[in-house]
Amino acid sequence: MIMTLLSAIGDHFGKCCIALGVLCVVLSPSSAFGENWPCYRGPAHNGISTEKISKAWKEAEPRILWKAPLTDGLSSFAVAEGIACTLIRRDANGSSQEVCVALDAASGNELWATPVGLAKYDGGGDSGTKENRGGDGPRSTPSIEDGRVYVNTAYLVLHCLDAKTGKILWTKDLAKEFGGKLIPWQNAASPLIEGEFIYVNANGSDQCLVALKKKDGAIAWKGQNDKMTHATPIATTIQGMRQVIFFAQSGLVSVEPSTGGVLWRYPFEYKVSTAASPVVAGDWVYCSAGYDVGAGLVRIAREGDKMTAKQVWRKPKELPNHWSTPVYYQGHLYGMFSFKEFGSGPLKCVELESGVIKWSQNGFGPGNVILADGHLLALDDQGTLVLVAATPSAYQEVGRLKAIEGKCWSTPALSNGRLYVRSTKEGACIDLSPK
Repeated sequence: MIMTLLSAIGDHFGKCCIALGVLCVVLSPSSAFGENWPCYRGPAHNGISTEKISKAWKEAEPRILWKAPLTDGLSSFAVAEGIACTLIRRDANGSSQEVCVALDAASGNELWATPVGLAKYDGGGDSGTKENRGGDGPRSTPSIEDGRVYVNTAYLVLHCLDAKTGKILWTKDLAKEFGGKLIPWQNAASPLIEGEFIYVNANGSDQCLVALKKKDGAIAWKGQNDKMTHATPIATTIQGMRQVIFFAQSGLVSVEPSTGGVLWRYPFEYKVSTAASPVVAGDWVYCSAGYDVGAGLVRIAREGDKMTAKQVWRKPKELPNHWSTPVYYQGHLYGMFSFKEFGSGPLKCVELESGVIKWSQNGFGPGNVILADGHLLALDDQGTLVLVAATPSAYQEVGRLKAIEGKCWSTPALSNGRLYVRSTKEGACIDLSPK
């Protein structure tokens, strides 16, 4: 009788486990604390992840789950819906093409590859060496949302692809439609998705800033004469007001997302190229550029629906972010502050309110950082991943891992305990889930 009772209990428990199987998956640690990284610099456009990560690197070196060969590309990974997407240069259709590739996020296997446009760039192109063919390749990063992948090419052609098959659903030639003129090194900005719209700078005549409907590419609004840079716009909330901030040749331009109406401006010097995105911290907005431009900080005030930007400090020729956008954490900026210091440029901690450098550590070059669990994940320009405590007291290295070979001017992507990194030669997935 006891055995019969135990058997009945066991059967009941088993049925409960089957019934609750979906719930068990939902509440597993990797998914309870995981998130997608669907676009350039993550879901909040700030390079910050809410995930917990393993920090015991010296006791147990992070495991590289897979590596995949990738040809030229300075594009980063976007990770969502089970795929990791990036842009590469590949010979297709009888020419050198930008190609959007989707890798299986779990295995690294290529699922599909879709040519999206010509791959020829200033500072290289097909006349470059075989290793540098294509000027190191595409620079823009895809965005993934609701079963679709959005790509903005070097020549300002916006594509919408099916995330499962790579089939092109619609195409918008921004340069042709808006009379946009390309800038040196062509477009490097990634498409920004906010709500139902996609935001781009089409660099047209009196219609540079553009919002398109993500469903079909129809124009939602257009306007302004703020010429494009290589910087990707961001969506953020300041003083309770949602806004999209473009970093144009005229400086910072904040617009109301649904109408394109200008909320505030911060004039900022432009020389040759501006490539790092703005950084928002409360009501402060930081921006920086190379080529002896330097950095600046403004504070945004609001009275009713009117917003104003007042400069807090400006440091000409200081704190350059060439294309490496820093992250903000507890009153400080952390990132690669250098200009053309390849292989040697420093990782720095800068007090935001004053612009004072708290510490500086050489040896990173123009790589990129993201923030997770109070720590920096710093990928140097030669493929070494370094875990650093995000503290202003001193540079505190927690661990390092040689992750990939090749030039790394891309930004890491963290999704569900896995870090996705890439270079001009390969991509890799690293297990950082907390043990």
